[in-house]
Amino acid sequence: MTSSIFRIGGEIDVHRLGFGAMRLPTEAGAAREASVAVARRAVELGVTLIDTAYMYGWGANEELLAEALYPYPDDLLIATKVAIERPAPGEEAQVNGRPEFLREQVEQALRRLRVERIGLLQMHRLDPKVPLAEQLGTLREFQLAGKIGHVGLSEVTVDELDEARRIVDVASVQNRYSLLDREHEAVLDACEEAGIAFLPWRPVHPAASTATAGIAAVAAELDATPAQIALAWLLDRSPVVLPIPGTASLDHLAENVAAAELRLSADQRERLGRITPAPAG
Repeated sequence: MTSSIFRIGGEIDVHRLGFGAMRLPTEAGAAREASVAVARRAVELGVTLIDTAYMYGWGANEELLAEALYPYPDDLLIATKVAIERPAPGEEAQVNGRPEFLREQVEQALRRLRVERIGLLQMHRLDPKVPLAEQLGTLREFQLAGKIGHVGLSEVTVDELDEARRIVDVASVQNRYSLLDREHEAVLDACEEAGIAFLPWRPVHPAASTATAGIAAVAAELDATPAQIALAWLLDRSPVVLPIPGTASLDHLAENVAAAELRLSADQRERLGRITPAPAG
């Protein structure tokens, strides 16, 4: 049976079914109170990996998690991401991997999360305008200073992952991947070979909720929802996969966490694997 625990960077044990905080509203009032309740309930249900980013509310999401969960349980890892610049009104966000910008973002993330060390700090995107050695070298400086535990990447190719690993130890990769979206299959395979955590974002493809015939059949057999089957398939796909489904609903949160208890038979695994991925988009 595949283990329910993964050791990130050979050091941090987490339950493989995590939580993505992106969808949590941060504005003051009832919506924020509900978000705090969801974050706290995730931890109560055994989630030990929560994913956030500066881009999620331009720091507001990190502050929300600190409000909800600080002081953090010893076994909780909050991973955040940097390298996206807040846009001016009417403009689009841009990748910024300049060392001075990354240094500022890391320091601000430490302050917002109320920690002295970020266990897992990920590059939200690599900046093609800045040498990779400068981008990752900056994060390596923070590692040596004890302010970052491990470094991760997001939306990278196999070649970019290989190049990055020559500069710094890469503990995680966060690419878009799901039962119905397997564009980055080769990256997942590379991560599995190297023992690198693979955090699929958008782990439940929107089309999964409308249940293709194959997903619906397996869901009926296991008395589960199509979304739960999509998450169970990810957990079954590789021992390095750590799905981070997000929600602002307590009921949906409980449903997602329960997916970790599902076990696919060899026949169900084979049938799901034959499902044709959805068109890109």
